[in-house]
Amino acid sequence: VGAFGRCAEALAETGLDGVAAEAAEEASQGGRPFLGICVGLQLLYEGSQEAPDRPGLGVLPGRVDLLAGNVKRPQMQWNRLDGDPDHPMLAGVGGNPWVYFVHSYVAPVGADTLATCDYGGPVCAALARGRLWATQFHPEKSGR
Repeated sequence: VGAFGRCAEALAETGLDGVAAEAAEEASQGGRPFLGICVGLQLLYEGSQEAPDRPGLGVLPGRVDLLAGNVKRPQMQWNRLDGDPDHPMLAGVGGNPWVYFVHSYVAPVGADTLATCDYGGPVCAALARGRLWATQFHPEKSGR
């Protein structure tokens, strides 16, 4: 599990922030696919409450914020997805699959949100814009 600030810093130090932003932007417009997982989803936004001095890739508008104060942080558990089972990203996983989360910060639920889970309210669990796909959950830990 990564930290937004350290990941953004590492991308900038290696000069890969521009490469990643360009690749994600291209994917969002239907180009080569791009998949972000966990902090990879969070980095797509303009910034994060976790590291206010570090900009994100800025491909998606908005900021990643701390989970609601009425829930245990981090969310480290299995949770059910509520999403569009007809979207190619979720094809074959069945309706409302159980997936594994480890995070304390959440992206805003918005027009690009493909799936949510309930954790003190709706949490953006997956998003899609064109061929830019991202999950807050860990698909590599969520399979059978």
